Amino acid sequence: MIKRLTHMCVYVLNQESAFDFYVNKLGFKVHTDAPMGPDNRWLTVTPAEQPELEITLFLVKEGPMFTKETAQMMTKLIKNGTFGPGVFECSDIYATYEELKSKGVEFKKAPKEEFYGIEALFRDDSGNWFSLGQKKKA
Repeated sequence: MIKRLTHMCVYVLNQESAFDFYVNKLGFKVHTDAPMGPDNRWLTVTPAEQPELEITLFLVKEGPMFTKETAQMMTKLIKNGTFGPGVFECSDIYATYEELKSKGVEFKKAPKEEFYGIEALFRDDSGNWFSLGQKKKA
């Protein structure tokens, strides 16, 4: 039986830039940064308070994983903001929103009260969008 999720993949267009975004702007920790052959890199980061979940910053490029056509299509989709791979939770969304904005994180939606809590939407450096949420107090 499945017990838990240990890795999730976020497709990125530049691993160095993604490294900077996820580590220096979002405050994630590097879990693994290792070469995989001559032209590939296995790069995973974790939220500071959730080290058991590794987010793989997976480079989209032609090679063993993607044909040239697939890499071109995925690059276009990522740049267009097609993918919203996840929801990040915080305890003080207004403070987190201001902190991330001051670090240059681009928000598509400022914090807003919703039926499920407070939500903001931001983009990473590749174009992927994420929800930043604070649950309603019970």
